[in-house]
Amino acid sequence: MSTARAARASAPTASSTAPGDAGRFHGGPLDITLLTVAIAGVSLSAPLAAATAAPALAIAFWRNAMAVGALTPLALWRHRSELRGMGRRTALLSAGAGALLAVHFGAWLPSLHMTSVASSTALVTTTPIWTALLLRLRGHRPPPLAWLGMGLAFLGVLILTGVDLSASPRALLGDGLALLGGAAAAGYVLLGAEVRRSVSTTAYTYVCYATTSVLLLLTCLVAGAELGGYSGTTWLRLAALTVTAQLLGHTLINRVVKSLGPSVTSTALLLETPGAALIAALWLGQLPPVAAYPALVVILGGLALVIMADGKGTAADEQSAVNEPAR
Repeated sequence: MSTARAARASAPTASSTAPGDAGRFHGGPLDITLLTVAIAGVSLSAPLAAATAAPALAIAFWRNAMAVGALTPLALWRHRSELRGMGRRTALLSAGAGALLAVHFGAWLPSLHMTSVASSTALVTTTPIWTALLLRLRGHRPPPLAWLGMGLAFLGVLILTGVDLSASPRALLGDGLALLGGAAAAGYVLLGAEVRRSVSTTAYTYVCYATTSVLLLLTCLVAGAELGGYSGTTWLRLAALTVTAQLLGHTLINRVVKSLGPSVTSTALLLETPGAALIAALWLGQLPPVAAYPALVVILGGLALVIMADGKGTAADEQSAVNEPAR
C-alpha cells in the first residue's frame, strides 16, 4: 500500500486478528521464505558486531542510520503521502517501537564484548518469554505448557548466569544486558505488529529506524563513543551489518509480523542462537565454556515448549480474536 488511505482501507480486514495472539499463523510460502531470510540475516548480527572494531553503541547507531539512508529514497518517493497522513497514535507507536529498538541494541551489542556470542544470543532471544508475559498483561492467557516452557528457560538462564559468574562478573553483566535487550525486543515486536495492521512496512520501518538512530546518536554523544575515524574494513563490516542484519533481518521481520503475528515471529528467531554460535565458532574461533552448553540446551528447550504452546492455543485464541474490537 502506497498511501495512507489505502492503508486505512485494508485495516478492517487485518483488525479481525489481534496482534500478539498466541499461535496466530496467516502467512503463506512467501512469508515463510522472507522469515527464513530474516533469520539468516540476524544470525550474522552478533558475529559481525563482535568482529567490528568500533564502540558497541556506535555500531548500534550506524546500522540504523545507514538503514535510514538506504530507505529514504523509497520512503520519500513512494510513501510520502502515507507518512504525511500517519495519525498521531500510529506515529507515537512507531516512535515507541523505535525507542525500544534503541534499548535493545544499546543493551545487547555491548554484551557481546562481555560474554560469548553464544551466551549473549541465547539470552537476547528469550524475547518469546517476555512477549508472552506482556501479552498476559494485556489479558491473553498463555496455556500451562507455555508457563512450563518459560520456567524451564528461566532455569537455563540461572544455570548460564551461574557459569558466567564463575568466569567473571563482567560476563554476568553481559548476561544481564542481553536479557534486557530481549525484553526490549518483545515490546518492539508487539508495537510493530500493532502498527503494521494499518501501515506499510516501509513507512513504519522508516519512522522506527529514524527514532532509533536519533536516540542512539544522543546516547553516543553523552557516552563519548567515537563515531568515526574507523578503518576501511570496519566501515565495510558496518555496511555488511546494515544490509544483512538490519535491512534483510529486522526489516523483513517487520514485513512478516503482520501476517505471522509477533508470537510466531519472535519464536522463529530462536534459530538465531545456533546460527550465530556456529558462525562465531567458524569465523571468530569463539566457543562458550563447556559448562555453558547444558544451559543453552535448557534455554532452547524451554523456548521450544513456548512454541508448542502457541500452536496448541490457536483455536481458543481464534475465537477470542474474532470478538476483539479493532484499536
